[in-house]
Amino acid sequence: MKFCKPKPKSILSLDIGTKRIGLAYCDPLCITSNILPAVKRFENNQEIKIIRNYINEFNLTGFIVGIPLDEKGKMTTQAIDCKNYGQLLSNELKLPFSYVNEHSSTWESSERFGIKKDKSGLIDSFSAKIILEQWIEEGPELEEIAGKRQIKY
Repeated sequence: MKFCKPKPKSILSLDIGTKRIGLAYCDPLCITSNILPAVKRFENNQEIKIIRNYINEFNLTGFIVGIPLDEKGKMTTQAIDCKNYGQLLSNELKLPFSYVNEHSSTWESSERFGIKKDKSGLIDSFSAKIILEQWIEEGPELEEIAGKRQIKY
């Protein structure tokens, strides 16, 4: 599926894992992207408070969620978790969002940034940066209404 390059805006990117969520954001013109410390996932979703603080601190207007599809573009168990978490986050934060296929972003982070055997979450945040850079180049545009139906995967 081919999308149009999205309109520039300050966006948070999430690389959602089972233990941590890698975070990165871009400036309103989508010129620079920066990583943020990865946040630990909690059973009761307490990490949403931390994510909300970043959104407020950097005046972010939406977010994107990486969806790890398999080599054939099909949903994986982790992709389903990411999709559900994105919807939960949109409902909690009342922000527009979209999904981006992030197949192999962790591998690319490891190769591109030379990160090996990381337990700190640094590789997760660099993966979020790669997802963000992909979104800046390829889209899709964020949904304008939080909670609105998203792209089908």
